[in-house]
Amino acid sequence: MSRMNVAVVAAHPDDAELGMGATISLLVSQGHCVTILDATDGEPTPHGNPITRASEAAAAAKVLGCQRVNLGWPNRQLQHSLACRHQLAGEIRVRKIDLLFVPVAADTHPDHRALTRIAEDARFDAKLTKCDLPGEPHHPRRLLHYFCTHLKSVPQPDLIVDCSAFAEKKMQAIACYASQFEQNPANRSVPRWIQSMGIFYGSRIGAEFGEPFAAPECIGLNDLSALLP
Repeated sequence: MSRMNVAVVAAHPDDAELGMGATISLLVSQGHCVTILDATDGEPTPHGNPITRASEAAAAAKVLGCQRVNLGWPNRQLQHSLACRHQLAGEIRVRKIDLLFVPVAADTHPDHRALTRIAEDARFDAKLTKCDLPGEPHHPRRLLHYFCTHLKSVPQPDLIVDCSAFAEKKMQAIACYASQFEQNPANRSVPRWIQSMGIFYGSRIGAEFGEPFAAPECIGLNDLSALLP
């Protein structure tokens, strides 16, 4: 397996962990370079502040073993703009991203929907020539959608990753966000149902724990035995 440069684009700190924290840890264990690109600092929230959220995000990245960058965009105000597209495209070019994870498009959260559009277009912009973007033209080979959605539904994914060995890492990373879960009575049940979802999706593929993804493009295989649990 060749080493990949992987980016997980998230609207807020904790989105990446909630949606695919175990897969991030799995990818890191396989020797891939994984970077979480947080669009915003996630503030304001009832029990958080920018300094606390930054500290929590850094602690969670350390648990998962990945890198982390904050793009500095305003929370609750994400808009699909050329400036945002080009800033993210620059990150893709400089980091030579091979595999790009972005939120699933269907969501009730305006920031998530806007970020999906920004990321999809930034992937295209990253390959442009004769432009003032940093780095050299580069096009991520694959884009996948992860699920961190506010819709009250059970997603039907295109693929599920067996990340059973890294379920505990995911839960440890989520626990780093004490201001969002432990200290917020309204959200204290979130880690429990995230864990339950992982167990459910794992059961669909004969595994103890799984994380779902959607693929907007065809996926190629050269070994059909990989489909067998």
